[in-house]
Amino acid sequence: MFRAKRADRIKLVFWDGTGLCLFAKRLEDGIFRWPKIEDGVMRLSAAQLSALLEGLDWRLVHEARETPAPAQPG
Repeated sequence: MFRAKRADRIKLVFWDGTGLCLFAKRLEDGIFRWPKIEDGVMRLSAAQLSALLEGLDWRLVHEARETPAPAQPG
């Protein structure tokens, strides 16, 4: 994934199983919120990446928590 200096454009290169794909997007308003790079790597969940590609603030996306099933009456 690559971001322009102005942070209003991104490009994503990925392998879809049959070949390389290039995804490019430019926001009309606003900027892409870029995650911090730690140890040379950006870590995002699938939901966070989806939010980033939509131009949303990915930091507001949290992974779904597993809800315990209610106890059966005994």
